Amino acid sequence: MKMRTIAFAAAIGALLSASGARADEPPLWKIYDQSLKGAKYIDLTHAFAPVQPVWPGFGNATFKPAVAGKDIEGYVKKGDEFTYEKHGFVASAYELPTDQYGTQLDPPSHWNPVGATISDLPPTFAIRPLAVIDISAKVASDEGYHLQVADIAEWEGKYGRIPEGAVVFVRSDWYKKWADAARFNQKPFPGVTLEALKFLHLERKILFHGHEPLDTDTTPTLEGEHWLMHNNFAQAEGVANLDKVPPSGALVTIGFAKPLGGSGGYARYIAIAPAEWREGVSVTAAPGAPLPTQAAPLKRDQNGVFRPTP
Repeated sequence: MKMRTIAFAAAIGALLSASGARADEPPLWKIYDQSLKGAKYIDLTHAFAPVQPVWPGFGNATFKPAVAGKDIEGYVKKGDEFTYEKHGFVASAYELPTDQYGTQLDPPSHWNPVGATISDLPPTFAIRPLAVIDISAKVASDEGYHLQVADIAEWEGKYGRIPEGAVVFVRSDWYKKWADAARFNQKPFPGVTLEALKFLHLERKILFHGHEPLDTDTTPTLEGEHWLMHNNFAQAEGVANLDKVPPSGALVTIGFAKPLGGSGGYARYIAIAPAEWREGVSVTAAPGAPLPTQAAPLKRDQNGVFRPTP
């Protein structure tokens, strides 16, 4: 019996060694090695730029070189632009006329004078189950279509109940119009009905929902956004690439800038899909260190954006 126990232990050890795992590996590291390392990662975020869609009441950002704010003897003079040639590095300055810009995360303080600001959001926002409800076919025939409770019921009929605390993103494929800034914000555009928002938050108790346009709905008073913020819920806007994400079974990581007392957050959302999913890239394929070099040296274009330029 003792010999068989030793042989069994040796076999288990060999299997763990072959898989790269350790018998004493911490549980969360084991989850990373066994599930997350081979998973597919899909970016759901627009890079913000000087020329892009923005709510008509706001202006666009300005990108430009950063300059020295004071003299440093023997190195730089106040007002000098930092360059690779003179200083060994560059830096950029961004004039952002609003925190409601690009892919974003709206905290309640955006509308609610006693609501949580972006810096009040707990770190538990970091990663959640992701459900993607697809209304793109309906939007294709009616650009002003808004998510209905019936669409949620249809999704749950296929994939099961939406998990409590999940993030629900509404796929409309409207993000594909991002390059056409004039059309992107022009009505009609897709949205989410107040009834659907109430169902998701009050019945399914989700963390927040997100949509591809820069407004929740097209009602005259933006009733959905008003209700969300005054009931202390957040939301995501300007989400992209939802057609590349599985409708069920993925996770979403939630990263955002944290200005103290901010009424909005420049956000980055990344879906983590199962390893067998057709879209995305794995850690093995894109380890992130070292990062690849550019095809040509970086130079600023007419809008101040660094781009590889032969």
